[in-house]
Amino acid sequence: MTDFRTLRYRAADGVGWVTLDRPDRHNAFDRTLVDELHGLWRSLRFDDAVRVIVLTGAGDRAFCTGIDRAEVIPQPSSPFMADDPSERLGPKSAGLWKPVIAAVNGMACGGAFHLLGESEFVIAAEHATFFDPHVSYGMVAAVEPAQLSRRLPFGELMRMSLTGTAERITARRAYEIGLVSEVVPGAELHAAADRVATVIASHPPAAVQGTVRAVWAARDMSRQQALAVAPSLVNLGSLDKDGQEDLFRTRPGTWRPR
Repeated sequence: MTDFRTLRYRAADGVGWVTLDRPDRHNAFDRTLVDELHGLWRSLRFDDAVRVIVLTGAGDRAFCTGIDRAEVIPQPSSPFMADDPSERLGPKSAGLWKPVIAAVNGMACGGAFHLLGESEFVIAAEHATFFDPHVSYGMVAAVEPAQLSRRLPFGELMRMSLTGTAERITARRAYEIGLVSEVVPGAELHAAADRVATVIASHPPAAVQGTVRAVWAARDMSRQQALAVAPSLVNLGSLDKDGQEDLFRTRPGTWRPR
């Protein structure tokens, strides 16, 4: 992999670990981070050894606090066009259909929701918090709430979007409203993410990626459209009958309570 200025990356046992590495700026993104992350997502499409990705932030204060306010983004003069670097942040915008687990290790706000909104699910440290500061600084909250609109109940999304910096959703509350799938002590965050990532990486990758693609299609389409597409995705990603029967015979039937 390319040497990065704003990221750390490593891979082992089918799991790629991506760390936003600007802790002095609360892992806020600038154009360099956007370019590096987008390029990494694109390259991971070709790395068959990596079957699942864990995304987190350096340090324990912040996962990501959106765009770095010191970054100047030139804009077209027309009000009908805008240059928004956050549009290239997420894995789905890069055409990556391998599962991404977000391990939130502190504050997640504003543009961070581009990353959370394009992750399969979120595991959070107990001290993690979530908020959207846009309206507090006179900006319309539009794209980020759209990213979370299928993950949060309408009232909870509106409350977060409209209260701005005045309220923060705790990790426990985020779990209660469905934004987060698991809350763990901060010291156990990476182990918790690794545990579930290792399970996912142990499954046949085409079946995993087909499932990711199918569920996202169902999220974005009508129910009838998703059901019409489903058989094609099943045929593309499923093992043949012999391969399935082999897994039924050999895969250990272990499970753990969540």
